[in-house]
Amino acid sequence: MNIFITKNIPEAGLLLLQEKGFNLTVNPTENVLSREEFIKICQENDALLNVGSSNLDEAFFEQCPNLKGIALFSVGYDSVHIPSANSRKIPVGNTPEVLNRATSDTAFLLMQSVARKSFYNHKRIINGEWGTFNALANLGQELYGKTLGIFGLGRIGFEMAQKCKAAFGMNIIYHNRSHNENAEKELDAQYVDFETLLAQSDVLSVHSNYTEENNELFNKETFAKMKPNAIFINTARGKFHNEDDLYYALTNDIIWGAGLDVTNPEPMKQDNPLLSLPNCCVLPHIGSATYEARNGMAVCAAQNIIALSENRKMPFCVNEEVYS
Repeated sequence: MNIFITKNIPEAGLLLLQEKGFNLTVNPTENVLSREEFIKICQENDALLNVGSSNLDEAFFEQCPNLKGIALFSVGYDSVHIPSANSRKIPVGNTPEVLNRATSDTAFLLMQSVARKSFYNHKRIINGEWGTFNALANLGQELYGKTLGIFGLGRIGFEMAQKCKAAFGMNIIYHNRSHNENAEKELDAQYVDFETLLAQSDVLSVHSNYTEENNELFNKETFAKMKPNAIFINTARGKFHNEDDLYYALTNDIIWGAGLDVTNPEPMKQDNPLLSLPNCCVLPHIGSATYEARNGMAVCAAQNIIALSENRKMPFCVNEEVYS
């Protein structure tokens, strides 16, 4: 099989593919290929290992009828138009489980960083603004016994809730499409409707898979329903929040702070006004950026490609209906 890999991946995955004797074409640069270049190379290959956020829409599938399968180097698969893949019986695989800890660690880090204004206070040192002791300046808030609200309590959300409960004794509420019985049993998590999630959360952390129906769900209207001391955390997808509305909420004391590992749009421009706020901490989408997580992702992606080549079901397939 001829495999196109859009960006270099850790050796753990490449070795598995090389051992199978695949013909690998790897884009060795960090440059984003043009749409035309991307499609042209895909047309010359049997499978795609997609690293990044290339838009795999209906037009893409129309122009690449040769593709037999797609392995994503991510958990999220909102970049793929699944109905188009399904209509052509093309399996799409992702990389679940292996980045749960790393991504939840990032959400946990952002929560604490926002609570104590750590990014802002670090900048004060760089700018020579440390100054003398002021008992009333740059105060943060403690998280002990507060309420953590999870929007999308799946695997990563569970890890986040587990950390918050263990470290700070936080109460856990969540909103899902269905109940998470394991979280309710293990963490005493309480299922609530979306309005209650907004109203009761001291920290509201987004961990759901993104769908178009949730586009900019967190906006001026929803921020207004949150507590004035609330911290908003998003490590899922930037499209969950409207950044103009978030800026308004943060600068008008509607919510207390925000921590983002994902932005809307992404990447964020360096002059984005959110970066100048004392109550906003932003990271450049590093949720899975650990050796352990990225190696695990590479192995999952390779296993999906290998299964495809052997006419087996991808072990991490997101559209299993193509096999029926």
